[in-house]
Amino acid sequence: MIRLVLALILIALPGLAFGQVGGLEAVTVQDTEDGQTYSLSIQILFLMTVLTLLPAGLLMMTSFTRIIVVLAILRQAIGTASTPSNQVLIGLALFLSLFVMAPVFQQINTQALQPYLNEELGPLDAAQAASEPLRAFMTAQTREEDLGLFLRIAGEEEVLEDPADVPFTVLVPAFVTSELKTAFQIGFIIFLPFLVIDLVVASTLMSMGMLMLSPMIISLPFKIMLFVLVDGWSMIMGTLASSFFTG
Repeated sequence: MIRLVLALILIALPGLAFGQVGGLEAVTVQDTEDGQTYSLSIQILFLMTVLTLLPAGLLMMTSFTRIIVVLAILRQAIGTASTPSNQVLIGLALFLSLFVMAPVFQQINTQALQPYLNEELGPLDAAQAASEPLRAFMTAQTREEDLGLFLRIAGEEEVLEDPADVPFTVLVPAFVTSELKTAFQIGFIIFLPFLVIDLVVASTLMSMGMLMLSPMIISLPFKIMLFVLVDGWSMIMGTLASSFFTG
């Protein structure tokens, strides 16, 4: 993903510099045999608009949402309020998302970015080609009931028969809903063993009459020890990554 962003920026910089030096018009549209073509100024404007939407795309159209929600639930289950910090969790989620999405980004690079850089595809055709691998990934991770829900709301349930025809305005909310549902299911399974430790410690302290001592203080070392003994971080990261590939 970083490679794609850098490549797009490199595409824009020469056009921006040339526009400033050569005094090109801000907006130029030319009619050709293949249709209308737009000047580099419009392409740069479109590129800058796309860059502003990258954070939203990262959150809503990749594996980032599921990963960050599971990691946040894990931190809550262990009982460490701010350890690992939000920056560490976001960094873990970001790079694990890059690992999971690497095949998709590779397809986008092969099918859309490289042909566009070689002037084999126009901007619109390149955008269409880039959307196909991303659509396939999102469709594979979206539950049929969630997709059907938003299709019914949009009134297109009987119109669309091929999943490839589902518009992004329907696919994205269905995908996010499925991701949140899956993340909470994984979080529930993660939470159970830590909940058992909290219950055992609380009942033990109550039976000993130590009501003034917080069970969270006593159970925290045991939960950390359990998590370390079972190699919890490797299990969590491996499970999250494999959940996308086994789908």
